[in-house]
Amino acid sequence: MSNSTMMTEFLLISVADTWKLRVLYSMLFLFIYLATLLGNLLIVTVTTFDQKLNTPMYFFLRNLSVLDMCYITVTVPNTCVCFLTGNRTISVAACATQVFLVIYFAYVEILFLTVMAQDCYVAICQPLHYTITMNRKVCIQMTLVSLLSGLVYSGVHTGKTFQLTFCRSNVIHQFFCDVSSLLRISCSDTSSSFTLLLVSVIVVGGFCFIFITVSYINIFRTMLKFSIREQRKAFSTCVPHIFVLTVFLSSIISVYLRPSVTSETIKDMILSAFYTMVPPFLNPIIYSFRNTQIKEAVRRVLRKGKSGEQIA
Repeated sequence: MSNSTMMTEFLLISVADTWKLRVLYSMLFLFIYLATLLGNLLIVTVTTFDQKLNTPMYFFLRNLSVLDMCYITVTVPNTCVCFLTGNRTISVAACATQVFLVIYFAYVEILFLTVMAQDCYVAICQPLHYTITMNRKVCIQMTLVSLLSGLVYSGVHTGKTFQLTFCRSNVIHQFFCDVSSLLRISCSDTSSSFTLLLVSVIVVGGFCFIFITVSYINIFRTMLKFSIREQRKAFSTCVPHIFVLTVFLSSIISVYLRPSVTSETIKDMILSAFYTMVPPFLNPIIYSFRNTQIKEAVRRVLRKGKSGEQIA
């Protein structure tokens, strides 16, 4: 335990040796980050100020947008700073905080996507029961359960990870602190930690994926009874949702399914980017910019803003 106590900082891996490549990567990450913030902030603004979007669907969408802005902020800004300054050190406390937040936001993201699939299922397949099943109290309860259970889930894995001894190396083969990379540099027996992590990822991710898939299968069956135009609308919304969820879960499982003794840095970094950056970036596009009601609401908000400026 003396080696674990003496370890005061870790080193994140360098993704490029030359200054030009580091600047290129930082600009790419910064573009994705700013585009994600802009898209999700637009959703939050529109769904908050437009009274016509005061429905459970947009309540969950607003929560998801706030979550996505927080999720991507945990990793990308610090990564950009590391790229530009070349300072790859991160303290143990900062690393533990990053691990906790990444796990927390990833867990809540999956649950929010599952809840949104449930909302869509009830709205299309059980429209007569929609106002009763998805009332405001139920929506708030499901949100609170997701947020609070995430604290427990993340706390368990973070605590389990930082109980380990780190004496082999302090170099983390990743652009942020994550559990799988920390398990690889620990000199303790990581079998129980790895098993707990793997089982929890498969159970939570597998349950949510199956639930969402079954929900959308039932939605598709119901939509076959509707007009071709409504069918296309449903497919254009549901298929990208399932695609993003598949990428999200498969990249997480691929990272954590690998044995802790192996390390392919570039592959791990690409997979990690998929589950930490891609969903927050794509969700505004999938759920909003392809949504007619959101587009109309944006126009209404912009018109109100212009009229306010003219009056002023």
